[in-house]
Amino acid sequence: MRTDRLVAILLMLQRREQVTAAAVARELEVSERTARRDLDALAMAGLPVYATQGRGGGWRLLGGARTDLSGLTAGEARALFLVAGPASAATPAVKAALRKLVRALPEPFRAQAEAAASSLVSDPQRWGSAPVEPQAPRWLDDLQDAVIRGVQVRLGYVDGTGAATERTVHPLGIVAKGPSWYLVAHTETGRRTFRIDRVASAVPTGDPVHRPADFDLAASWREIADEVDRRRTPLETQALCRPDGMYLLRMMLGRRLQVGGSTADGRVEVVIRGYNAYALAGELAGLVEWLEVTGPPQVREQLATIGAALARRYG
Repeated sequence: MRTDRLVAILLMLQRREQVTAAAVARELEVSERTARRDLDALAMAGLPVYATQGRGGGWRLLGGARTDLSGLTAGEARALFLVAGPASAATPAVKAALRKLVRALPEPFRAQAEAAASSLVSDPQRWGSAPVEPQAPRWLDDLQDAVIRGVQVRLGYVDGTGAATERTVHPLGIVAKGPSWYLVAHTETGRRTFRIDRVASAVPTGDPVHRPADFDLAASWREIADEVDRRRTPLETQALCRPDGMYLLRMMLGRRLQVGGSTADGRVEVVIRGYNAYALAGELAGLVEWLEVTGPPQVREQLATIGAALARRYG
């Protein structure tokens, strides 16, 4: 997301005397053209960013942005970077706050500000349905604060069966998924995900979190979401799709579609995951013009049953 890149560039400028578009491109894994466009956008938004030309030139913050804090507290600095991170798009009010922050953020606040910018992922798609706006549960702020400060939490939790447990966890990040919020944490049994609306208590222990050096919240959540999707759609169906139907197939099925190679007649081999044979056949019946299901037999049988029913009703 562009907001993430702009915040990352501001932090780079805070840490370094000067950056080049090439250095920004390498660090953020974007093209130099994109890096220059982002740097220009910061300057056009009114931030004290300027370019120096010629050999040894680059981009700098006016005056090094090392002025006094001007009334901004550590918590406010964290909050500003939190709302400008992956969880939301920057509003004009956030841009104004960031202008204040980039001129004032001192060294002691910088680590927590960076942690806040990467502590939250928002995934608005509800499992299997349309996006919704998540509502903040009771313990969200406490757990988010523990993530940012890097402290362990004694967590009281009630699972889906109603069983209550208590354990010490190492909070690593917060994710909003549809209407629900999740805590991603390390425990004695490995990485776990907890629905925050099922948290009964959250007491910081003061002990530091053991955070893997290579941990990335967004990548970790993608793994978790993929695993949940696989559990929810355990049946795999093999099929052949005409090339002109692939766009529709990708649009309908998203991550439940796995694309393979091409056959001699030009069709594309695909594997499609679904909940069960009946549900999957119902989804795929309308794609008969482009798609031929080759297995398993129970999905083909369900498609034949649906086809016969449609012919009786509309034939």
